[in-house]
Amino acid sequence: MAKYIFITGGVVSSLGKGISGASIGKLLQLHGFKVNMIKFDPYINVDPGTMNPYQHGEVFVTTDGAESDLDLGTYERFLDVYTSKANTNTAGDIYKTVITKERRGDYDGDTVQVIPHITDEIKKRFAALKDECDISIIEIGGTVGDIEGLPFMEAARQFQLENKAEDILSVHVTLVPYIAGAHELKTKPTQHSVNKLREIGISPDMIICRTEHPLEESLKKKISLFCNVKQNCVVEAMDVSSIYYIPETLYNQKVDTLIMEKLNIKPKSKFDKAWFTKIKSLSDHNKIVKIAVVGKYADLKDAYKSVDESLNIAAAELKAKAEIHYLGAEDKSLLSKLKGYDAILVPGGFGNRGIEGKIKAITYARENKIPFFGICLGMQCSVIEVARNLAKLDDANSTEFDETTKHPVIKILDEQKDVKYRGGTMRLGNYKSEIKKNTLAHDLYKSNEIQERHRHRYEMNPDFVETLEKSGMTVSAYHKKVLPEIVEIRNHPFFIGVQFHPEFGSRPMKAHPIFKGFITAALKNK
Repeated sequence: MAKYIFITGGVVSSLGKGISGASIGKLLQLHGFKVNMIKFDPYINVDPGTMNPYQHGEVFVTTDGAESDLDLGTYERFLDVYTSKANTNTAGDIYKTVITKERRGDYDGDTVQVIPHITDEIKKRFAALKDECDISIIEIGGTVGDIEGLPFMEAARQFQLENKAEDILSVHVTLVPYIAGAHELKTKPTQHSVNKLREIGISPDMIICRTEHPLEESLKKKISLFCNVKQNCVVEAMDVSSIYYIPETLYNQKVDTLIMEKLNIKPKSKFDKAWFTKIKSLSDHNKIVKIAVVGKYADLKDAYKSVDESLNIAAAELKAKAEIHYLGAEDKSLLSKLKGYDAILVPGGFGNRGIEGKIKAITYARENKIPFFGICLGMQCSVIEVARNLAKLDDANSTEFDETTKHPVIKILDEQKDVKYRGGTMRLGNYKSEIKKNTLAHDLYKSNEIQERHRHRYEMNPDFVETLEKSGMTVSAYHKKVLPEIVEIRNHPFFIGVQFHPEFGSRPMKAHPIFKGFITAALKNK
């Protein structure tokens, strides 16, 4: 029988529900349980694929091609699992499913309503992974009391009623703010949040309190009394220098033991405490490697969340610390700001804003022999740069930015030309690539074939491969022997561009080979 842990949040968003859930999941994994996580977002968008990164951070892509919330990246990195469409749900997708069923006549003429039709669909998705794991951790996005989140809360209440008490555990993540003027931590926001949750019909079994200062026992006792939660189930969650330290913080408060007692389960194996030691061994290194990330969303680190994590993971594995600076591609003084960096990375993106700045940054990296790594659009910009400056195709461009260019070195696929809708219509998810021997890519992967996740619509134009290779660029990997997947520059310390998103494959203590190679080259460039 599958067990379920529901993670909800209150007071404000961005309290770390996903990290809290993933940390709990990690602890249960270390006890031998098979754990997976499912995210439910209350927004009406069918998926976050068309949303502005400034509103929602990066779009994470699952192996089967679902565009999802960045929390799924957190799940994958903490639990070392591969997520799928079953791990990500939005109100828009759920309503779309129900409306499609209604249009087909699946409801036999019933009046379709939020209860029971929407809530039934949500409950069905709560149980989507019950046969694949021992414990499903279900994160409900937003904050308790949000009008758009009510169907999800109602579905959780019903699900709790319909299952055995020992099969369900409710965790509420809330804020205990520090009022500097009064020199006090305040529990009232937590009390109000829990009261709102209880009004819906859900009583939390555990409260994780985000706080800037330690919680004294008197405060825990107060929260326990007013929120009807056992005092040892009021958990302190202070900021730490690495999110991967949080599982140990929860372990020290016996969170895993309390959860297993409530769910009436016993450990499946001896607890692997060595994981904490291994994680700590990856930090506090004196060597610093300075990386410039040149992108369109330089003001929002979460827009490149997986890139950031991948750089840090690779640096830690090489006993160094990555000092990452995000530079705006539209900054007129960009080139002067690039001086002093050990390596340059241009990440993925869409649209023509900042493209010329990215191309100039790539020229700077190529001419000055600075390690360069281009991802997706970053790879496409490197192709344009080589075409213009080495192959002397002056107006070379992507048809995404200039439909009339005489040298379309990047173009849209023929099957994409008639696509009317933006959402979910790109090349998404895992695709195979074949790697040429005696290339940088082959040295890094040590394999002839790879699978990586994609999220793009435009491709490098195969018609220009011969011209560009004569100019110094090598296409070192292809999809189905036709579509270029990896490009390199010969006679350069490290210059590589990939059409896919390798950042989605990084794991703590398992750095992605390209990121590890990139950081290695950056350390040599110091």
